Amino acid sequence: MTTHWYRLDTDQCLAALESSHDGLSSAKAEDRLAEYGANELALRKTPRWKLFARQFNDPMIWILLATGITTGVLTVIGEDMLPDTIVILGVVLLNALLGFVQEGKAEGALDALRSMMVPTCRVVRDAVSMQIPARQLVPGDIVLLESGDKIPADIRFVTAHNLHVDESSLTGESVPVQKSTDALSGCDLVPGDQRNMGFSGTYVTQGSARALVVATGSHTLFGRIAEMVKSAGDVLSPLQRKMREFVRSLILAILVIGAFNFALGVYLGYAASYSFLGAVSLVVAAIPEMLPALVTSILALSGTVMAARKALVRHLPAAETLGATTVICSDKTGTLTENHMTVTRVYSGGDQFAVSGSGTLTEGDFQQLGEHHNYIDPTQHRGLMALLHCGYHCNDAHLSAGDGTGDPTEIALKVSAAKAGVESEGIDRLVEIPFDSTEKFMAVLVRHRDQHFILIKGAPEVIVGMCDAEIGPDGLRTGFDPKDILGVASLFAADSLRTLGFAMKPVSLEHRGLGRDDLTGLTFLGLQGMIDPPKPEAIRAVASCQSAGIRTIMITGDHPDTALAVSRELGIPADEVMTGSQLSRLGDASLRNIVEKVSVYARVAPEHKRAIAMALQENGHIVAMTGDGVNDAPALKQADIGVAMGVTGTEVAKEAADMVLADDNFATIVAAVEEGRHAWNNLRKAILYTLPTNAAQAILIMGAILMAAFIPLFGERFVLEPVQILWINLLDSVLLTLPLMMERKERGLLDVPPRDPKVRIITPLFLQRVVLIGLAIAIPGFVVYHHFGAAAMSGGELIDPLLLTQAQTAAFWAILFGHIGYVVSARSIHRSAFTFNPLGNYWLLAGIGLSIAIRFVPTLIPEAAALFKTADFPSTWWPIILLCFLPSFVMIESDKLVRRLHNRSWSQRHGR
Repeated sequence: MTTHWYRLDTDQCLAALESSHDGLSSAKAEDRLAEYGANELALRKTPRWKLFARQFNDPMIWILLATGITTGVLTVIGEDMLPDTIVILGVVLLNALLGFVQEGKAEGALDALRSMMVPTCRVVRDAVSMQIPARQLVPGDIVLLESGDKIPADIRFVTAHNLHVDESSLTGESVPVQKSTDALSGCDLVPGDQRNMGFSGTYVTQGSARALVVATGSHTLFGRIAEMVKSAGDVLSPLQRKMREFVRSLILAILVIGAFNFALGVYLGYAASYSFLGAVSLVVAAIPEMLPALVTSILALSGTVMAARKALVRHLPAAETLGATTVICSDKTGTLTENHMTVTRVYSGGDQFAVSGSGTLTEGDFQQLGEHHNYIDPTQHRGLMALLHCGYHCNDAHLSAGDGTGDPTEIALKVSAAKAGVESEGIDRLVEIPFDSTEKFMAVLVRHRDQHFILIKGAPEVIVGMCDAEIGPDGLRTGFDPKDILGVASLFAADSLRTLGFAMKPVSLEHRGLGRDDLTGLTFLGLQGMIDPPKPEAIRAVASCQSAGIRTIMITGDHPDTALAVSRELGIPADEVMTGSQLSRLGDASLRNIVEKVSVYARVAPEHKRAIAMALQENGHIVAMTGDGVNDAPALKQADIGVAMGVTGTEVAKEAADMVLADDNFATIVAAVEEGRHAWNNLRKAILYTLPTNAAQAILIMGAILMAAFIPLFGERFVLEPVQILWINLLDSVLLTLPLMMERKERGLLDVPPRDPKVRIITPLFLQRVVLIGLAIAIPGFVVYHHFGAAAMSGGELIDPLLLTQAQTAAFWAILFGHIGYVVSARSIHRSAFTFNPLGNYWLLAGIGLSIAIRFVPTLIPEAAALFKTADFPSTWWPIILLCFLPSFVMIESDKLVRRLHNRSWSQRHGR
């Protein structure tokens, strides 16, 4: 049973671990090290040989291997199929190598987690402070921490002095969290709410502490995240799942047809060897050997285009997955927002102002809110300038060259003042009262020319209580009503603005000290409200997602009110916010129901984010998940596509993700969605071109066996030799299919909903075109072969082998022109070839030209003619061969026309 350390007071925690403020004894520490193990993540890596062997666990690879081995055996026993064997086995090896290189990076997330462990730390043992390797830490140790230290294990704070910890890598909290030692109530507090706990891998940004180690190694929150990353494994992308289903169906169909072809040959009285060779030839013809390489090429090209748009693809299937995405679950801080606290609203002298600009950029305008919302010169409002000066000088942050160092809140105050031209020249700080979490204010005594001033900032209710007057627009003191000012502060808070109050008091030059007695009779200068604002481009991107039928869900570790306020500005529909504590109490069925209704989640733990992704997937969604912290890694691995931040993201998140955003911008995801949809269109074009052409060659083999019973010519030889079929397949894949990927994106890709995740690659359209185009290419091949080869036979006997080889060569060319007739129309699945520019794809034109040119190689090189079993034929045959371009072109254009007319008629009948 897990101990809720945050619920126990410090004495109870020390007693539970048999420790004390003086730490453990060295002997007890050694015993516990033996009991609990080293403070490190013990994760085993998959051996490299297993990663390589895994690449062959694919049905397409199995059938290619079997075919390659078979053709190799036939070569040994006398059949000339060595080129077939070499090419098939070469394709298998190439795909295995590509997969091995890609998958070798898959365990990088676990390596990155290991690297985040702290090398050394300071502990108290035997009542003596000492430095030890962090891997030797054990539960019960007392660790000493100060500003800049990385926390080496999960700890419970025993003492804390103005302690702030940056937990953004674990919780998504946008600002450092103030820590305390008080026991907390509640049983389901997420890490972000455990204010008396520290977690391995987070940083102390301010203050010092003494803390009790409560968990080490794999028992820490880090360790549990590592286990979740490991258990998530590799989730198959939608494309991988569909391709696996498609390949299995295709292979089954090819094997059934091959077996039928063999049985048919034997039944018709052919020798078993001839029938078996026919079956093997049919399998070689029908199997799209280059399909895996084609898919890889299409995805690689899409990945290259996405990289140019700042989306770096780590795993190739991700290039297409975004196009199918139905839900994007996005982190808030840094992805949807600027990741910089920014002053957006100011109150001074009875007036409110909106402040434009974001981040650490010092350009921005001040707009006076009211009836007319006028932009003003801030230097003309002396009360506003006094407020900004106070925020600038009662401040420990630093601005330089568009960047800031220090507390994010103080950086925001510096930036807001700099927008009005405030500088540090001429101001000397003399004395400071540092910010204290109990007192809730910071004060400084400064000198400006011949005057000393007390400047103070802090919680509005605290600052108001120190004042007896308010500054006016003219810079003069005037009476004020504390209730009115606190009412304005409440309005700021209602909009989730982090609000600070400011005040000042002039004192004489002789005034050198600064104490509590000096902090009375101050002049209230005003309020500054800040938030991590949404990126303008993220607002537009969310709107684009809605147009594209993609739902945006925001998941953050921030406060629920902040999350709700940001979601409204982004345009994410949200009537309620679900917290991590509420999610912990839900069962699986309830969670699957909730995720369809709730679009904003706050104060979540790593397991919640992963659970949300799983629930959406179980509901049939294709889920993209963004993240930048260590806590995001399990969800990034679980999602269909994990998207990490490249600038602010941890190495753990990047290694767990499928895609990395180079600019940390949500809008980049939307651009990648468009490219993903384009990749899917290209993939469909490639398959719809490849399979019908392969089917044509299979029909040639099977048809030859059938017709051989009636026409002796077809029993003498196949229309195409296996090596010629392989040549056609390879050249088609490189020169005709790949150029289809270079088609320009079709318009309106983001104006339609994502495709139904249940849609299969094999559709009625696919099956129909396989049959129609297969026949439209194969029948002209039969006709050409018979027309020119008939004279080679006399009385059922072959009398002219050369003429038969010439007829095969003519059929070889006829098939090529049938493919060209098909490919010029295959540039669009639905649009007519007459509607797009015939010169619009130079790659395809070059591919067609090269395909024709390469076919002439056997004419010029006798050795090539012998290898590919071709022969020159009379030039008078060319007119008939060239006509073979038309059947496939006319067939596909007719099919498109019929479908368009049918769709138009359906729309008219249904009033659409």
